[in-house]
Amino acid sequence: MRRAVLDATVRLLADGGLEAASVAAVAAAAGVHETSVYRNWGTRERLLREALTDYADQVLPLPDTGTLREDLRQLLTALAAFLDTPEGPALLHLSIAPATVETRTGRDAYWAERLARAEHLLHRAAARGEIRPDADPRAAVEALMSPLFARHLLLGEPVTPAYVTALVDLVLDGLAPR
Repeated sequence: MRRAVLDATVRLLADGGLEAASVAAVAAAAGVHETSVYRNWGTRERLLREALTDYADQVLPLPDTGTLREDLRQLLTALAAFLDTPEGPALLHLSIAPATVETRTGRDAYWAERLARAEHLLHRAAARGEIRPDADPRAAVEALMSPLFARHLLLGEPVTPAYVTALVDLVLDGLAPR
């Protein structure tokens, strides 16, 4: 039931946006009763956040190759592929849409969790001595991901493997131990 509800939520969000993903519509699309959705998630906002988080975790697994350079290449390549799907831009736009007072906390928590997850790669690298121990993981993650979003979503340009490599090299060379 949980999987069916989360999958239905993502489909409805990607196809029709927030308006299409009411609890009633999600329940109908998942083939469950509306009360089951409320019993498991409590609010629509919690359901939407969990669905987005779950989907992102599936399509953007956190690599562990043993080197930061390859971990970042794999993560950014997966992110670029995600942005090329119908779901990617639709879900990204939803996660950055203007928030109401009641949804801002959930949106902020979603992005804090996403960034912290990616920062984990840099913490591992610092422990291995691949980057300076005083490097700012949040700044590095933002420096890596922001150009992908800008290139793909704002400029409409492809994110090629060569671009990903150049971006990773640019950031990692700046984080290298001195």
